[in-house]
Amino acid sequence: MSETQLSTAIEDHALERVPDHARQGWLALSWNTAGIVTSLVQLFLGALVCFVAGYRIALAAGVFVTVVGALLGWACGHVAHRSGLSSTVLSRHFGFGRQGSIISSLIFAFMIIGFLALENALLYKGFLFYFHLSDTLTSRIVIYGLLSLAWVLLTAYGFALVARVSSITLVAFLAVLAYITYVVVSAAAHPGAELLGFGSQFPAQALQAMGASTPVGKFVFCVNVLIGSAGALALVDADLGRYARSSLDIGVAALIGNVMMDIVMLSLGGIIMYAGIPALIDFYMHTDGMTRQAAAQAALHSPDSITAAFIVFGGALGALLMVLAQSKAQVLNTYSASLSLSNLFDAFGWRPGRLSFVILGNVIGLLMLYGRILALVNSWITILGVLTTAFAGVIVVDYFLVRRLAGAGRAEAFERAESVNWAGVCTVIASVLLSHYVLNRYVPVEFFSTLVLCLLLYPALRLTVFRPVPAFGGARGLS
Repeated sequence: MSETQLSTAIEDHALERVPDHARQGWLALSWNTAGIVTSLVQLFLGALVCFVAGYRIALAAGVFVTVVGALLGWACGHVAHRSGLSSTVLSRHFGFGRQGSIISSLIFAFMIIGFLALENALLYKGFLFYFHLSDTLTSRIVIYGLLSLAWVLLTAYGFALVARVSSITLVAFLAVLAYITYVVVSAAAHPGAELLGFGSQFPAQALQAMGASTPVGKFVFCVNVLIGSAGALALVDADLGRYARSSLDIGVAALIGNVMMDIVMLSLGGIIMYAGIPALIDFYMHTDGMTRQAAAQAALHSPDSITAAFIVFGGALGALLMVLAQSKAQVLNTYSASLSLSNLFDAFGWRPGRLSFVILGNVIGLLMLYGRILALVNSWITILGVLTTAFAGVIVVDYFLVRRLAGAGRAEAFERAESVNWAGVCTVIASVLLSHYVLNRYVPVEFFSTLVLCLLLYPALRLTVFRPVPAFGGARGLS
């Protein structure tokens, strides 16, 4: 590879349109949309909603979120396909403006780097668990340092390497996961009907505290837990959709990603934990001296329990599954983080190159581990999902609705991005505050109230109070 080709691969069209000759089909895109969601965190969320609502209600919620998430992901991916731009650069032209896109970059970067840090912590605890290591400063420096170095090297050379790594690790992960599922289910000897129909596993008091004491309440709880990831995945679909050959390609990839996240991972997480939780409880009782009640609480207390479960159930294969699951997700998290950081700092006039932001994203992720920022990510995960939904919603409404109502072509948007699109900025702030703090008692699924508010507020503001200067008009294109 020549120096020019290497530089192009590293930069990966981070701030410019992806040329037509570099476009990919749905299969290459799907390795990434499926790879980023087949992680231990998603297995944990699957187990959580299944244990709260029961398998059938949780699966119904998963199917519902799959449909909604796939449609939103396709809509964002279509705009990215037509423009060839990543989600945060795209927001300069549709919805936010050049300086206004700082908001979208901050939202997405904070969330995606938070996931990077969270899943690094899962891997770290898994290595400690498997190799019987103590949590010392030396262990942290060595393990976190090697992990971060791996993510930087595997992400540095752009989409082609990221897709190749994701395809190989995804196939291996699914093979190992299928084997461990077979082992756990066979050992438990539960009838098939019971595995596919078990009910709530939490006591009535805990369910009432979650607002999940009725079938409707359980369904709403599941949707709220799952929908935040769907909003974030829609933005990843845009980052990948810029490489799509056609709108159909990114549409299929978005659907596959949502199916893997909200049906496959949900089902396997719930079934594996239900079948294997007696063995996991026994393990905690014998190794940590816990009471049965304490061991039962620890078994589904956090994503750490999924890490422990696979190592307990699968030994070396379980450890391999842990590494495969997290490595592909971390490469994709780092990739999307580098794109959002590239746009963020370019808005301030600083453009050192995408590789700098690959490194910076990992450095920020490490800093999150040693402060209270990671705890903030965990506690704010619901509102972060609402924020990403509002961000995606404004882009989609601007592209598909507002420019049509104004009689303007989409091509003009790329000729001059205004400094700040106040209609988009105000819409995001208002829709998030209203859906999360005001309307949540009436519309418990905040994702939907956020989208409806974006659909109503943005056109009203953009076509009246905050009209662009100069107004819409001129060349048509990019339909």
